[in-house]
Order: sequence, then structure tokens, then C-alpha cells
Amino acid sequence: MTGRTRYEEIEPFVTKDGSIIRELMRGSGQSLAEAIVPPGEATSRHRHPRSEEFYHITSGEGLMRLGEDEFAVKRGDTVNIPPGTPHSIANTGEGDLKILCACSPAYTHEDTEIL
Repeated sequence: MTGRTRYEEIEPFVTKDGSIIRELMRGSGQSLAEAIVPPGEATSRHRHPRSEEFYHITSGEGLMRLGEDEFAVKRGDTVNIPPGTPHSIANTGEGDLKILCACSPAYTHEDTEIL
């Protein structure tokens, strides 16, 4: 993708970890996406051997598992996920948990290992 995208024109897809993703922009070395985890759902515990991720919670609340740590997250929180770190997130709220995900290098299914 180059230049500009429009949210309503981006087709969502399901990643290997089970989240609903809209890839908002992909550059030469990074990607930006919105992930949605419905109420009562969670992503599979996984890791990305090469990619570093930032999760920024834009709506809802959840429980983040990052390595051996577990902590609550809510709208406005940001989490750094270093390469190779096992992680998952569960929606503990009543509405959709929406996450802005930045990945560097850009997200690929091949760089996702389900644990």
C-alpha cells in the first residue's frame, strides 16, 4: 500500500492468532493495522521471532499476557512487545477490544508462531 488508505475500503482478515485485522498501511519496513477482539474472545498465545510490535488500545479493555507478566489494559494504554516475546490478549469488556498494532518489520503470517 502506498500514499493513503480508506478504512471502509480495507477488507478485514483473520490472523493466525485469531484476531480480526484491517491492515491500514504497509510500508517498506513496517505495518500499521487495527485488530479487533470481540467480547469474551482472546488471541492465541503466539510470538513473532523477527517483528517488534506496539499495541495501542483505542477502545475497550482486556487482559494482556506478555512473557510471564499478565496485566489489565484499557483505552489509551500502549504495550511494547519485543521480538520473540510470547503474548496474547483477551477481551474482558462488554464491547469490542480495538487495538492499533504497529509492526516492524511488517506483519507476515510466516513470522507468527502459535504456542
